[in-house]
Amino acid sequence: MNEINLGGRMVGSNHPPFIIAEMSGNHNQSLDRALKIVEEAAKTGAHALKIQTYTADTMTLNLKSGDFYIDDPNSLWEGNSLYKLYKQAYTPWEWHKPIFDKCRELGMIPFSTPFDETAVDFLEELDMPFYKIASFENNDIPLIKKVAATGKPMIISTGMATVSELDETIRTAREAGCKDLVLLKCTSTYPATPKNTNLKTIPHMRELFNCIVGLSDHTMGTGVAVASVALGANIIEKHFTLSREDGGVDASFSMEPAEMKSLVIETKQAWEALGSIRYGATKQEEASLKYRRSIYISEDIKQGEIFTKDNLKVIRPGYGLAPKYYEKILGNTCKLDLKKGTPLNWELL
Repeated sequence: MNEINLGGRMVGSNHPPFIIAEMSGNHNQSLDRALKIVEEAAKTGAHALKIQTYTADTMTLNLKSGDFYIDDPNSLWEGNSLYKLYKQAYTPWEWHKPIFDKCRELGMIPFSTPFDETAVDFLEELDMPFYKIASFENNDIPLIKKVAATGKPMIISTGMATVSELDETIRTAREAGCKDLVLLKCTSTYPATPKNTNLKTIPHMRELFNCIVGLSDHTMGTGVAVASVALGANIIEKHFTLSREDGGVDASFSMEPAEMKSLVIETKQAWEALGSIRYGATKQEEASLKYRRSIYISEDIKQGEIFTKDNLKVIRPGYGLAPKYYEKILGNTCKLDLKKGTPLNWELL
């Protein structure tokens, strides 16, 4: 699979990277802020904006202890119950249409990650062009079947999934009706570290599953995303906020507008730089050939004199004979009187 259509935009190795700005819970429960995030994302040049469609009740149980309490000092959300976290982070369903309308008005492609079957039904009413499956749901086979049955393209994050789990997910999606599939390499830690990202998985995953591949990136900065493009990533997804200082459930590992703009530019340049396998001067380099080294007369010389290291030099520019002939010419006789600075050619021997 070389390319697919995502919401009217072609995505694949022959096209610049497709950049997704992920709003997640960075709206901080303000629709005005959510719409402002859309506006700022559009200004950066990002191609699509993603939100998440769930409620706290469709995600977990309203319990505050045991398995439902986050007791992990390494977690950004330590000390919260899962229910409380999702209650804080969810995007109210009545906000979806105004957010999507704003995206379309500004030329961005809106889409969402559904987390249960009711979310899929709701998003179908809003005419989703394609769907995203989050890493933590890539093993939810009933959800995969439900989304695939829409016939829309699917983007699946691969965080934590083994090869056999991915194989089951992909076979399920394809058998249930999904024809266009994208896999995103993802490390499900927040933030992720470059050392734990393992980008070499990207080309392997593309060959193994014969699909478009990309990166769902939770690292800070643009370096990892740029490197992923060099390894074949056609899609980059990054969390996006107006300002990390404003706080929010995902703010600490989200990009700010200037950073997202840089991501769009740098990943496109990385893609352009890949080019093709080529040796020799490009068309743009042809004018520089004259500045290569060649053999020149370095001191005035009379007819009949011998070419020596004292009167010949390999120097710039490149209008004389190639340097590979230098040793063969030494000891030969000069045919004419020559001035210092004359480029050597065979007729002068």
